[in-house]
Amino acid sequence: MSFCASLWPEEPTPGHLKDCNECGLDSHGSRMVWGEGNPEAPIIVLLDNPGAREDRENRPFVCGTRQTLQQAACEAGIKTEDLYVTYILKRRPVRAYDKEQTRQICMNHLKEQLQTRQPQLIVCLGNIAVQSFFQEPEFDVKSLRGKIHDVRGYQTVVAYHPLAVRRRPNLWPLFLEDWKLVAGHSFG
Repeated sequence: MSFCASLWPEEPTPGHLKDCNECGLDSHGSRMVWGEGNPEAPIIVLLDNPGAREDRENRPFVCGTRQTLQQAACEAGIKTEDLYVTYILKRRPVRAYDKEQTRQICMNHLKEQLQTRQPQLIVCLGNIAVQSFFQEPEFDVKSLRGKIHDVRGYQTVVAYHPLAVRRRPNLWPLFLEDWKLVAGHSFG
């Protein structure tokens, strides 16, 4: 199976939240990204915040996070239409901010998304997403990966952040193992 990363379609932000300014990230000048991929997918992939979808000239491009995530999912046999990617923070921070307070505020948007979607499985990528979603500041990927957890009624798998995997290629086999765990979960 040949693999080619692609820019997945972006789901529009709900109208009532487009101008959300509760957390203060709107002042960073980054736009809100609600999610991308198939909004009806059984698997929701959770990252800390959106990466760049456009380069400096506003041309669309596929960042390293998306390339690594898509490659692992493909190699594990997961179809693109089975995945939807969303974020703890819906805007990309570009300077310092109150991380804990901002994440607490933004978790409300994620809770709303999950209640609407009712995914069969959630995949938390990276320590920030894990700590925010599990609501446990001391949790980390290393100690939680490799099994399915029940987090507030959601079946949840934990894996390293794709950028960590790109920086440390020795993590790739573990990353792929976790995506195979996702693929082995029954959907349907």
